[in-house]
Amino acid sequence: MSRTTPATLALDRAGIAYTLAAYDYDPGAERVGLQAAEALGAPAGEVLKTLMVRADGRPACVVLASDREVAMKKLAAALGAKSAEMMKPADAERMTGYRVGGVSPFGQKRPAPTVVDADAAALAQAFVNAGQRGLQARLAPADLVRVLSATVAAVT
Repeated sequence: MSRTTPATLALDRAGIAYTLAAYDYDPGAERVGLQAAEALGAPAGEVLKTLMVRADGRPACVVLASDREVAMKKLAAALGAKSAEMMKPADAERMTGYRVGGVSPFGQKRPAPTVVDADAAALAQAFVNAGQRGLQARLAPADLVRVLSATVAAVT
């Protein structure tokens, strides 16, 4: 497994302190984020998932704890939109340049506005996908918010 991805290159360029952790990705897992948390031996609330959505038809990214679900109305409001829906996996892959299960908020081919759930943003440290299935970066969510100019909002 390569430890150099568009996400790690973006993290390095931004000067964000992080450590990498690899795990055995299970493509058959019902909930990828929860499987990652279990494989890493980390609390599910500290392993963040990256989801791609469309808000009023425009692409956006949302980052939240792997054991939480997005409230689409709250997400739409955070993005200044009337509605939000999950992006189709093929569209998410085409837009980000990552495979589903390996989507990172960093280093996306076409960056989108990002919302970080308030609970996730408040963590001192958390894991976020590092741009490849089975590869996570442990970092301060405050750095994620700062570097991506993300909106912090309660979206769960």
